[in-house]
Amino acid sequence: MTSRAHAGPTGAKSARPDSPRRGSNQVGLGQFNERIVLHAIRLHGATPKADLARLTHLSSQTVSLIINRLLDQGLVVKHGRVRGRIGQPSVPIALNPDGAFAIGVKIGRRSLDVLLVDFGGGVRQRSSLHYRFPDPERIFDEIGNRVEQLLDSLPKDQRARVVGLGIAAPLSLGGWQALLGIGPDEAVRWNQTDIRRRVLQMTGLPVEFAKDTAAACVAELVAGRGQAVDSFLYMFVDTFIGGGLVIDGQPHAGRRGNAGAVASLPLGVSPGRTAGDAPSTPCKPGQLVSAASLWTLERMYDEAGIDPRAAYDQRALEAPWLDATTAWLPAAARAIGLAIISAVALMDLDAVIIDGSCDATLLARLMAEIESLLPEYDWEGLNQPVLMQGTHGSDARAVGGALLPIYARFAPDHDVFFRVDGDRSGDTASRQSDDGTRDAISAMVHAEGR
Repeated sequence: MTSRAHAGPTGAKSARPDSPRRGSNQVGLGQFNERIVLHAIRLHGATPKADLARLTHLSSQTVSLIINRLLDQGLVVKHGRVRGRIGQPSVPIALNPDGAFAIGVKIGRRSLDVLLVDFGGGVRQRSSLHYRFPDPERIFDEIGNRVEQLLDSLPKDQRARVVGLGIAAPLSLGGWQALLGIGPDEAVRWNQTDIRRRVLQMTGLPVEFAKDTAAACVAELVAGRGQAVDSFLYMFVDTFIGGGLVIDGQPHAGRRGNAGAVASLPLGVSPGRTAGDAPSTPCKPGQLVSAASLWTLERMYDEAGIDPRAAYDQRALEAPWLDATTAWLPAAARAIGLAIISAVALMDLDAVIIDGSCDATLLARLMAEIESLLPEYDWEGLNQPVLMQGTHGSDARAVGGALLPIYARFAPDHDVFFRVDGDRSGDTASRQSDDGTRDAISAMVHAEGR
């Protein structure tokens, strides 16, 4: 959605080919080829037709026909002619931000965000609500009202271009009860709630669901620094720290959706039990969630008798919150540093991208602490990854949620057209016309909203 020019610090390897999708010049693949061209424009920004033909491996004639159709549909626009090069002046083709819209909803443990996102990934409108812990009935009422307000604010022609709604939420909103200080009755209400179904019934819009940190990872991959990186670990510092994993340019969830679940990484080895200890003697080391989450900072503020909500805004680096923040930063950085070297040893990553719901200045301070600590680890046999700060901040999860219906509607499905097992070739025609076609991004994060 943004151009590759948004790459990031020097040193990040860009091992991906110019375009991860190739079109086909065969007859009958018109819709797929349109999506191939749109995908190339998302990756590379405004691009002349000749370059699009090269990137997509389509003929110049096919690309020209596709661009004309996309112009008629209002999905792309022409930029001014670029002169001064050899040959005829070129006309870059760009996504039309007004070509489509989607709504992103983030349900968090501390706040609700509802965003209207355009076809280019830009946030047009936002609405937020803060709370101690979300009550399901209140949250669904708020979502319904806020979505209705966003839709009512759009002109009729733009409202018709809203392609769906994407929800980003923790897979277990009722989890971590002891840390949050909530009762089991509050937790069980979320564990018994099908979030996706409830929102679908309320809005009537096509609804996608993603784990919150997976959605944030998608936002960074599609419309952030992840465009320029082949394989990276994504970490999001929130009420509870979480993460996502991208391997060879594709999000990777693992069999049960837990790949990149950095919150559960241990901070040390088990001390074990000595002879005579009872079997129930606690000996488990702490987890990353207990050291590098904003919840920990909230608790430190609360113990000092100051507003814990400052963990999420600029007050974190001001008096009287600064003393607690200064104590939290190195402890969080050490814990994250251990997680980083452990991840790199397993997956040989090119980069680690860190974002969060805290103020950008606090995140920058945390990044500097981590950067200074990483050389203290023994990197023998490993390549130290590039450390990058994410681009979306607290909007990352809702933006990623909104991108899911956009991808479901407009992205190519690589697996359908480039299988090696030949036993599903008969499905091509039916799948090609399916408006639910999606690429690996949506397939990776889509789950039952419970």
